[in-house]
Amino acid sequence: MIGIDIVSIQRIEKLMEKFPQKALERFLNEEEIQLVKSAQTAAGFWAAKEAASKALGCGIGKTCGFHDIIISKTKKNAPKIKLAKKLKKKFNIKKISVSITHDGGFAVAAVILSKK
Repeated sequence: MIGIDIVSIQRIEKLMEKFPQKALERFLNEEEIQLVKSAQTAAGFWAAKEAASKALGCGIGKTCGFHDIIISKTKKNAPKIKLAKKLKKKFNIKKISVSITHDGGFAVAAVILSKK
């Protein structure tokens, strides 16, 4: 299953300017917030979470919230993604992979899920 999302970095930047901490807390946990050094990074994380929810086929909402999807980074600074146990079980997910890129004022993320 594949999900993809694109978000304007400027849109996230405006949110961060208007509601500095609150904007990030809406879709990121404390560890994720520590990784965010710019609106570009935050936009990439937003896109990755949206892409993951789309790959699940449910989108962000009642079944899957932003905080049910966790983004981290490898030692080489590549993005990693993890689902809450309830989602892995409900959707029978074996593996999840993510790719995030930024260009032309946009952040794009693609997520691939494989079932057991």
